[in-house]
Amino acid sequence: MRISRDSVGTTKGHLGQKPTEVHAFTLDSGNGLSVTAWTYGASLVEVNVPDRYGRPGNVVVRLPDLASYEDPDLNAYVGATVGRYCRCVTDARFELDGVEHRLDGNDGSHHLHGGSLGFDKYVWEADAESREDRLVLRMRLVSPDGDQGYPGELTAEASYEVDTRGRLTIAFQARTTAPTVVGLTNHAFWNLGGGGTIDDHRLALNSTRIVAFDDRLMPLPGPPRDITGTDLDHTTPRELGAARLDNFFVLDDSAWAAQVEHRPSGRTMRVTTDQPGMGVYSGDHYRRPRAGLCLETGAWPDAPNRPDYPSVRLDPGQTYRHRTTHAFQTIGAEPA
Repeated sequence: MRISRDSVGTTKGHLGQKPTEVHAFTLDSGNGLSVTAWTYGASLVEVNVPDRYGRPGNVVVRLPDLASYEDPDLNAYVGATVGRYCRCVTDARFELDGVEHRLDGNDGSHHLHGGSLGFDKYVWEADAESREDRLVLRMRLVSPDGDQGYPGELTAEASYEVDTRGRLTIAFQARTTAPTVVGLTNHAFWNLGGGGTIDDHRLALNSTRIVAFDDRLMPLPGPPRDITGTDLDHTTPRELGAARLDNFFVLDDSAWAAQVEHRPSGRTMRVTTDQPGMGVYSGDHYRRPRAGLCLETGAWPDAPNRPDYPSVRLDPGQTYRHRTTHAFQTIGAEPA
C-alpha cells in the first residue's frame, strides 16, 4: 500500500477563499484498487478498478484539469463533496427554533447542493496516513456562521478510506457552534465500463419507495410513494437501457443500498450506507449525457422543512456522521 501527493495547480479564488493550491492524493491498495481525490471540493477524481482480465480502468467520470473543475458550465458537481446540505431546500428557507433562515437561492427560487459557494467550490485542508489494513485521506473545511445563510460555524470532515479487500469508504463528520441543519454527500458519476454510457449497466436498489417530486424536483406533500411493480422498481437487478432516473429512493434497511453490474467488463459495485436514502441520477442533463450514474447517499430532500422526514438537525456538542462503502468485485465472462 502506498500514498502519493501531487500539486495540480492553484485556484482562481472567490469571495469565500483566496487563490489556493490544490493537491491530488492517490491511495493505492496494492491489490488493484487505486483512488485519487483532490482537495478542491474534496472531490473523488479517479477510482481505478481491474476488470475480469486484470486490466485497470477508471470507473468515475473525471474532468481534464483544475480549470475545468472551477468552470460551473463544465462541472456538474463531478465527484465533489456536496454541502452544507445536499439536494434541495424549497424556497431557499427553513425555520429552526422559530427563527427563519434565508439561504442562497441558486436554483431559481430554491436552494440546491449548498448554494453558489457550497463545499464543492472550496479547497479543503488534507492529510493522509497508512494504517495496518487501509489507507486514509482526511480533508477538513470550516464553514463560518452565516455561510450561504446557514446558522452556526460548521467544521466538516470528509474522508476516503481504501482497504486491501477492494473497498472504498467515504465518510463525513461535522460539528457546529449553533443549532443548524446538515446533509453531506458525494456526487461521483459511476461508470463501471470506464467509458461510453451507462445504458449497459444493471442496477438493483434496496428500495420500494420514493420521495415524489414536482416538475422542479421539489418534494410533494405526503409520505413516500410505493413503487413496487412500477418502472422505478429495481429491487431485482435489471439493465438501465435508456431509462431516465432523477429520483430519491427511500432505503428499506441498512443491509445494502445498491448493486451495480457491468457484465462486459465484469466489474460489480455493491454500496452500503448508514443513511436513510439515496438520490439516483442517470446524468441525462450532464454535458456528456449518461456518462455516469450518480448515487447520492444521504438525507432526504427538503428535510429542513419537513418534520415528517428523518431529522437533519445538528446541535452543539453533537457530531454528524455519514458512512458509505463501495465494494468492488469481478464476475466471470458472459456466456458465448
